[in-house]
Amino acid sequence: MIDKNQFRGHEQLAYLNDKDTGLKAFIAVHDTSLGPAAGGCRMWPYENEMDALNDVLRLARGMSYKNAMAGLPLGGGKAVIIGDAKTDKSEAIFKALGRFVDSFGGAYITAEDVGMTTEDMMTIATETDYVAGLPQGDHASGDPSPFTAKGIYNGIKAAVKYKLGRDTLDGLTVAIQGVGHVGQYLCEYLHADGVKLLVSDIVAENLVMAVEKFDAAVVPAEEILSAKADVLSPCALGAILNDETIPNIRASIVAGGANNQLANDSHGVRLMDRGILFAPDYVINAGGIINVSGETTGNYDIDWVNRKVDNIYNTLIHIFERADKEQRPTNVVADEMAEEILAAARLKKKSAA
Repeated sequence: MIDKNQFRGHEQLAYLNDKDTGLKAFIAVHDTSLGPAAGGCRMWPYENEMDALNDVLRLARGMSYKNAMAGLPLGGGKAVIIGDAKTDKSEAIFKALGRFVDSFGGAYITAEDVGMTTEDMMTIATETDYVAGLPQGDHASGDPSPFTAKGIYNGIKAAVKYKLGRDTLDGLTVAIQGVGHVGQYLCEYLHADGVKLLVSDIVAENLVMAVEKFDAAVVPAEEILSAKADVLSPCALGAILNDETIPNIRASIVAGGANNQLANDSHGVRLMDRGILFAPDYVINAGGIINVSGETTGNYDIDWVNRKVDNIYNTLIHIFERADKEQRPTNVVADEMAEEILAAARLKKKSAA
């Protein structure tokens, strides 16, 4: 099982099947060399527990790399709840999840992710102090989605500068897959810059919003990845860059907020071979966790948060330059850079012990 399912140096994995509430959830802690593991809680109707296990392990590792590359004093972790966010939510489930998080004794800090709201996190917070991204309370900053979107926007600008040699986005076309919380804020940034927006989503209301507010054109979900655009911005779920989709991509840049966009690491090579510049997802979408990190310090400073989010531009330029120099995929280069940071932190931690 360890060989087949995404285990890569994880420190801790726990599963809770709470028969009283019906909660089934995993929490994975990947690495705490830089600090306590932090990462959101996702609620999703996984077909089976093995799919949920694979997801939580990949997401936790991604959070280690994300926090390392963002220069945050946090390790990587993740929680997933097996359930339908539209029908299965209850106060009892979220309280049980809070107790589950609390059992880690601060080694894992949770926050909002796909399928969850700030109100859900408030319920979880009634059972544990290890929650960030709350709408109220000491140092609370609320929904991290605007910061995630700002980071993606900065990342798109970096990719456009590097690949297309342009300092402005005006007149470009960006195809956005998924216009939920993050995608909506991203639309707002791009629309203000004169970008033509192509959008798809499984929620009709989100599409209506994008059309009415940002003059977006709706593209069928099955066609958005192959839409004629300068930039493809996946902002839904992962593994959408694979053997079937990559040959049909017509954009020269892939830069979006979804986690784990590559079905596997080899698909970074496929993108490179096609001349498509890929912005590693855990680098470009780090704005939300940067904001969460600002809360965990106990002294929330929005100026510090904004400086960190703006620096995503510079980090991506550095990755693009190193990838070009070494003639290797950007995802591989980013992984190595993150591992270098984590290895140094482990050595420092060991020396201090």
